[in-house]
Amino acid sequence: MRDLLKEFLDVKLVESGEAINTIKAYHADLEQYEKAIKPILLENATTEDVEKYLNFLKDEEKSPKTLARKISCIREFYKFLWGEKIISENPTSRIRSPKIGKSLPFFLTKEEIEKICAVAIEKKDFSSMRTFVMIELMYTCGLRVSEVVSLQEKSINHDLRQILIYGKGNKERIVPISKKTREDVLEYEKYRESFLSERKSKWLFPSLTALDGHITRAGFFKNLKKIAIKAGLDYEKIHPHILRHSFATQLVNKHADLRAIQKMLGHENIATTEIYTHITTEKLKQEVNKHHPLMQQR
Repeated sequence: MRDLLKEFLDVKLVESGEAINTIKAYHADLEQYEKAIKPILLENATTEDVEKYLNFLKDEEKSPKTLARKISCIREFYKFLWGEKIISENPTSRIRSPKIGKSLPFFLTKEEIEKICAVAIEKKDFSSMRTFVMIELMYTCGLRVSEVVSLQEKSINHDLRQILIYGKGNKERIVPISKKTREDVLEYEKYRESFLSERKSKWLFPSLTALDGHITRAGFFKNLKKIAIKAGLDYEKIHPHILRHSFATQLVNKHADLRAIQKMLGHENIATTEIYTHITTEKLKQEVNKHHPLMQQR
């Protein structure tokens, strides 16, 4: 079983180009599934065994989103086994995923972003400048937190004002960077140089304590929470991805081309980008309900 699992994960990593975090999630989900159906071997499992496991998850009150993810993982695994002719019948072929309602992502207003940036840059030291520039890159370029923490110094072309991003599945995309953001990055690099002293680092946002050599997602998340509290915002709703949501929402509100937004965000499917148009629609509904005289009478 270890060999089958390793081979499946290798295929997903190398051939399908899945992200490391996705591979880790696959590994964890399949190990949980394997333990749950013991002593039955995974390659001997039937549709009834898979359904029994899913009912167990439902009894634990797992959300539809979690259930759908675990079903997708198990389905991909058995699709692999069937394709390699290790099994003659796919036990997940008749398993259906639960319906997941689309949730509208929370986003920050321009004023809230300005509050966060103002607090972040209060101290003129390396740590504060690092957090500030990371916030600015996520908000002005729409980067994922995993993309911004792992940015290399050479990824930014200052002459062309562009950033080369390695997104999900190591897919490359080029994102424009504003003149102000470029200037802030250049100023931050002076603090970075002083911080590193004689040391060398390829990372734009280095860390002396992190194993990878750059600031971690958890480290940035913690810093962002502290800033949100100090800025007087609802810190429970503040997370790194909200900066990316805010970037996309601002562009949609300004009627930017949806295909251009899709390209900058690195979305494979335009439907993923279209969720931001729903945010705008919801905002319009709220404004009508709040200000229209007939709605106020009701």
